[in-house]
Amino acid sequence: MNPSELVPPKRRRTSQGRHPALAAAAQRRSANAQLRVADAITAFAGSMPFVYLHAVVFAVWMLVFEKSPWPTLTLIVSLEAIFLSTFVMIGQNRQATFQQAKADHDFVESEQELHTNTDLTRQIHQLTTELHARLVAGEERHSDPA
Repeated sequence: MNPSELVPPKRRRTSQGRHPALAAAAQRRSANAQLRVADAITAFAGSMPFVYLHAVVFAVWMLVFEKSPWPTLTLIVSLEAIFLSTFVMIGQNRQATFQQAKADHDFVESEQELHTNTDLTRQIHQLTTELHARLVAGEERHSDPA
């Protein structure tokens, strides 16, 4: 038996060092223009520049353009909340897809490692049995007075 056969295969990683399942999911998402737009909006909506922009726009609007901004402000903020909650759900769905892809990939990898470890254990047992048999045979030859 060749000793290199006892070395388990290395885990596969992409060149970016990302989990292969996540890299594949990200590649699929980047191929779809709608998903790229949703990702860009979600990234911006979850940032501090988004908060600063809204604070400035609403302050200017309330102080400069409207004498009674509350009814229109309520309408606009409600509509924006509807759209932003949709983008939050899109982001959650994306995360769930990534987690499922990673879990599926990890399950397959762990099953492969289990099979590899089982094979290694069997090979080690076989080598140990062969070595023991050779040692016993060698001792019998040396102790034989013939």
